Amino acid sequence: MKGKEKVTYQTVYDIIKTKILKPNTLSFGRKRRLSCTILDNNYTKTYRPQGIIFQTDMKPDYIFPFDLVLLSVTNKIIVHYYRIKNNLHVYYNHTLIPNFEKFIFKDFNSMIEKYPSPEIAWEEVNKFRKESGYESLVHQKFRLAEYNEVIFHKPIKIKPVALFGYKKETRIIAKKLNLPYYASAKQFYNSR
Repeated sequence: MKGKEKVTYQTVYDIIKTKILKPNTLSFGRKRRLSCTILDNNYTKTYRPQGIIFQTDMKPDYIFPFDLVLLSVTNKIIVHYYRIKNNLHVYYNHTLIPNFEKFIFKDFNSMIEKYPSPEIAWEEVNKFRKESGYESLVHQKFRLAEYNEVIFHKPIKIKPVALFGYKKETRIIAKKLNLPYYASAKQFYNSR
């Protein structure tokens, strides 16, 4: 965002051509970051319904077992991105609950060891919110715990693997870029 206007930092074509993903998320008073998800047996969903599946040798700065928004100082958390995409500066500018750092992991293996499933992470974040004086989240918000949030603060070098998404445009772009296409990240993960 620049002011209240959305800005495109990179197009899919730019990312595939340069094989570089740049940090583009600015929220919760944190420095600009790149947020993505590591796919695993119990974590096959993603934040957005379309995107790039890639590999990288770079190590993340840290990992959360769920969307960072679940740790924000608010009881009004919106689940569906499309409902807030024009007002991200409002919904993603809350501060974070003190001691939220207990959910930060340096690597995926230590995160998955403590939170092997979204259900376990969900229970723990609700317990933490309640102990911190905030409401437990209703089950309709569970979608925000179905994926992990992997954070990089620097641009990362990637090897593009596939594109995923339900939009016809994504399928067309995948074909133009000569990349495999999947309707979802879960479909990709299950096809391996």
